[in-house]
Amino acid sequence: MSDDENDQTATEDAFNVLKYIAGIRLKRGLLTVIDATNVQPEARKDFISLAKEYHCLPVAIVLDLPERLLQDRNKNRTDRNFGPHVIPMQRSQLRRSLKYLGREGVRHIHILNSEEKVESIQGIARDPLYNNLKHLSGPFDIIGDVHGCYDELVKLLKELNYTFESVAYDLVNFGIKVRHPEGRKAVFLGDLVDRGPKTPQVLKLVMSMVQDSSALCVPGNHDAKLLKKLKGSDVKLKHGLAETVEQLSAEEPEFISKVQDFLEGLVSHYVLDGGNLVVAHAGLKEEMHGRGSGAVRTFCMYGETTGETDEFGLPVRYNWASDYKGKAMVVYGHTPIPNPQWLNRTICIDTGCVFGGKLTALRYPEKEVISVNAEKTYFEPSRPLDYNPLTGLSFQQEHDDLLEIDDVRGKHIVETRLLGNITIREDNSIAALEVMSRFAINPKWLIYLPPTMSPSETSTRAGYLEHPEEALKYYATQGVETVVCEEKHMGSRAAVIVCKDENAALKTFGVGNEGIGVCYTRTGRAFFHEDQLEKDFLERINRALTLSGFWDKFKTDWVCLDCELMPWSAKAQALLKDQYAAVGAASAAALPFVTEALQMAKDRGIAADSLLTEFVSKNEMSGRFIDSYRQYCWTVNSLDDYQLAPFHILATEGVVHTDKDHIWHMENIRSICEADTGLLIVTPYKVVDLKNEEAKNEVTNWWNHLTESGGEGMVIKPLNFISKGAKGILQPAIKCRGKEYLRIIYGPTYSAPENLTRLKERSVGGKRALALREFALGAEGLERFVRKEPLRKIHECIFGVLALESEAIDPRL
Repeated sequence: MSDDENDQTATEDAFNVLKYIAGIRLKRGLLTVIDATNVQPEARKDFISLAKEYHCLPVAIVLDLPERLLQDRNKNRTDRNFGPHVIPMQRSQLRRSLKYLGREGVRHIHILNSEEKVESIQGIARDPLYNNLKHLSGPFDIIGDVHGCYDELVKLLKELNYTFESVAYDLVNFGIKVRHPEGRKAVFLGDLVDRGPKTPQVLKLVMSMVQDSSALCVPGNHDAKLLKKLKGSDVKLKHGLAETVEQLSAEEPEFISKVQDFLEGLVSHYVLDGGNLVVAHAGLKEEMHGRGSGAVRTFCMYGETTGETDEFGLPVRYNWASDYKGKAMVVYGHTPIPNPQWLNRTICIDTGCVFGGKLTALRYPEKEVISVNAEKTYFEPSRPLDYNPLTGLSFQQEHDDLLEIDDVRGKHIVETRLLGNITIREDNSIAALEVMSRFAINPKWLIYLPPTMSPSETSTRAGYLEHPEEALKYYATQGVETVVCEEKHMGSRAAVIVCKDENAALKTFGVGNEGIGVCYTRTGRAFFHEDQLEKDFLERINRALTLSGFWDKFKTDWVCLDCELMPWSAKAQALLKDQYAAVGAASAAALPFVTEALQMAKDRGIAADSLLTEFVSKNEMSGRFIDSYRQYCWTVNSLDDYQLAPFHILATEGVVHTDKDHIWHMENIRSICEADTGLLIVTPYKVVDLKNEEAKNEVTNWWNHLTESGGEGMVIKPLNFISKGAKGILQPAIKCRGKEYLRIIYGPTYSAPENLTRLKERSVGGKRALALREFALGAEGLERFVRKEPLRKIHECIFGVLALESEAIDPRL
C-alpha cells in the first residue's frame, strides 16, 4: 500500500486489504495465518469476527518473550525506527490480553514465553477437525431418525444384512455386537431417543456399534435435549422426553453416565468419502461443510427457521435444500416426510417411523433406499406426514420448474468424467441460450444431445476425399483391435425418449399432459410439428418395445435412444428447396444451353475445345448432384412414410449403457426393430478385426458397394462404446462418406481435379476436438440424469453441446 515500510499512513489501507484476502481464503476453506502484533482487543476483533463468519476456529500463537531480549533485537534493526517505550507498552497490552483471549472467541491458545521454546519448534502440525472423516469412503448405510423404535431398527439392520451376535454384557458392548460381513458402516443421523417405546435398547445398540467402529452417529435435537437433562439443566419434559426419562429411570447409573458421555462426544456432522458425502441431522449448507462453530452445530441439529410457527404450532423452516448447489451429497433427517426424495443432491430420510411411517436407510454409494414399516403408531404427529402432498411431481421436479439463467450464461467450466474440465466461452453460451430459449422443446425432456461426428482423415487416393482405410488406420494405430462398421443412413440424427406410459413420463421426467415421450433434433428442437403425428410415432415405438419384452428385460419404464430418422427431406425441406434444388434447377436449365452454344462455336471453327470440355464436365457433375440429393427425398404424407433406425440404447432406469459394446447395442436394437418392420429398420453392420487384411478389404468393398449404389457411406466405431488410447479417449465414431454424397456437401463440381486438390488440404483436427468434447458432455448429461441430479446440472451439459456447436468449425466436415 506504500513504497515506504515505515509509512504509518498506509496502515488502514493495508489492513483493509489483509481482511479482504483473509476473508477469501477462509471462504475457500484455506489455512489463513495473520502475522501482526494483535496485542489490542480491537486489533483482534475483526479477525475473530471473520473466523466466526466463515465458521472457523481461531487459534492464537502468542510470542510472550522477555523484554530484554526484545529490546536487544530492536536495537539491531535498521529498517524500523521507533522509541524504546513501544516494546514495554506492547508487552503490557499483551499481558492484559492473555486474560481475555478465550472470552473473545479464541478456541486454542499456544504461549511461547522463552527463546528456547521458540527455537525448539520444528513445525506446526494441523489436526483435522473431528468432523473431517474424508478418508472414510464407505460403503455406508445411513439411517434416519430412530426415536426409540428398537424393533424396527433391528429389522432394518437385518434387511441391510448386518449380523447380530450376543456377548457378555458390559458397558462397552451392552450384550450385543452388530457388524456387516462386507465391512459396511452404519451412519445414524441422530434423534435416537424420545417418543418410541425402547429408547434404552436403541442407545445400547448404537453405542455398541459406534464403540466397535461399525457405526458413526451424529446428534439430533432430541439427543441434545436429553443431554441437557442428564447434565442437570431445567428442561421441559415435552415432545417425548418424558417417556425417555421414564425408560432410563430403570437403568443402572453407570449406563446413564455412559449415555451422557456418548451424547456429549457426538460431532455435529461428518464429511466423508473425500468430501463427496455430508451427513447431518437437519442438513447443512455448503459453506458450513467441514467447519466448526456454534452456528454450524445449531444448524446441524435444528436447521434454519424463520421465527414463525405454522398452523400446527411447529416452527417454519427455511428450505435450505432448494438453494443448495454444492458438490457433496447431503443426507439428513429431522423433518418427517412420507417418502425420501432427492432435491439438489440432498435427501431427507426421516420417514416418521415413530409416527407410524417407516424407518429408512440410504445405501451409499449405491443411492438405494431401504425401508421397513413401523409396527404401530407410537406417537401421534403434530403435523400429518403427508402435509402439503405433492402434485405427482417429486421435490426435484417441482423445483426444476424454474431454471436460473446465471447457471448457463457467461464463461463457465463443465466437469466431465470422460474428458475432465471443458470450458464454454461466453460468446458460445450466448448462442446456446438463443437456441434454447427460442426453439427448444420442454427442457425437462432434454437429457441428452447427440454429438457431432468427425470425418476420416483426408484420403491420399486419387479422386477420393474420404476412404475407409484412413479411419481403419486411425483406430489400429491407437491400439484398437476390433471395430464395428455400420451403414450410414440417409436421414437426420434424432434423440427419441419413450416412456411406458404417461405416469412413467410424469414420474421420471416431471412432464405431465405431454404424452409418453418426445423426438428431437441435435439442437433440441421438436422433430415433428404436428402433435398427433408425434403421438402416433411414439406409440408405434412404444408398442414395439412392449412386444419385444424390452420393459421387463431392462427393468425400466423409459428409454432414451440415439437414432437416424428418414427421410432427410422431412426435416430439411427448406435447405433442399432453397439451396440444393435451386442449384440443381439452375444447373439443369443453364448448362445444356451453354454446352450447346459452345459446341456450335466449335463447329464454326472457334477455339472453344477446352471451354466445351469444362462445361460438359460441369453438366455431367450437375446431373450427379441432382441424382445424389434426390435419393434423400421422398414424399411424406403419413407416418407410414417415415423410417427410424435406432443404433444406441443410451439409457434406461438407473443405467447409462455406454459400458456396453456396439454389438450389444445393435443386437438388442434388432429385437425391437423386428417388432415393427414398417417403421423401424435394422442397421446393417460388420465387425472387423483390424489385424486381418482380408476383413479390412471386405469391409472396404462393402463401402464401395454402398456408396456406388447411392448410399451415404458408413460409420466406423471401436468395438467398445468408450475406448481409450495413450492420450485419452478416442473418437467414438468416424464417418466415411461416399464420393457422390460429398457432392451434396461440397457442391456439384467438388470432384474437379483443381477443386479436389484444394479440398484435400482440409484439416479435421478442430472437428475431432469438437466431437470429443460434445461426446463427453453428452455422456455426462445422461449420467447426471440417471443419478437423479438437478436439471440445472444436466443442462450444464446440454448447453455445453449447443454452445460448442456455434464454434467456427467448417460445417461441411
